[in-house]
Order: sequence, then C-alpha cells, then structure tokens
Amino acid sequence: MMGATSGLEKSVKCTAALATAYLIAKFGADDDTLSQATASTEELVGVFQHTTTAVGEEVRVMLDGISRVVLGGTVARGNYLTSDANGKAVTAAPAAGVNACVIGQALASGVAGDIIPVHIEKTRIQG
Repeated sequence: MMGATSGLEKSVKCTAALATAYLIAKFGADDDTLSQATASTEELVGVFQHTTTAVGEEVRVMLDGISRVVLGGTVARGNYLTSDANGKAVTAAPAAGVNACVIGQALASGVAGDIIPVHIEKTRIQG
C-alpha cells in the first residue's frame, strides 16, 4: 500500500480540538485558521496530520501530495473522496445538478474507520 509522501504541508491554527488525526480540513473564519470539514459542499483544503487538544493550537495540514485519511464509509481505490459530517472521507457521489468538493483520489480500498492513502487533488465535481 502506498504511504504518505513529503508533500506540501502548512502549519495553521485549528478552530477546535481534533480528537482524530487524518481528518479533512476546510477554511476557518480567517486566513490563519482551518476547521474540520462537515460537508461535501464546503471548500476542502487538505488533511490534518495529527490531533490537537485545544482551540487555536498549531496543526500541520497536508495540502498536496499523498496523505493518509480516515474513512467514514466504504471506498474503492480510484474513487474521488469528499467529506462526511465528521471530516472523514467518503466517496463523492453528488445528486444530479449538485456540486461536491473533492479532496482527492483514494489509492486503496477500505471501510469506515480505516486509514488509507489519498492523492490530494482538490477539485469540484457535479452529479
């Protein structure tokens, strides 16, 4: 299985404690913060690389490259991934005429709770 690479990472402040590593990140309220993603319609930025214990703590976010991501459902390698309500990766499957933001492409198959590699390639798809 493919692992993480030394892709492009950025340190930012998180808007809440992160109990789980490898969750999908979205933009926060300002230029210096990121939050845990909660929907496929949000602008997804990258993947948090570790946990935090408090609001405002520094956290590394993988913006480009290959990162690990925790799954929120069954995924097949090659699927485009988006965020569920908990920042976990799920297969992007927007309804007809609906846009979904994509964090990247699964490089392995897995089920909810698994941690798999994802090739981060942010885009938007429409059903």
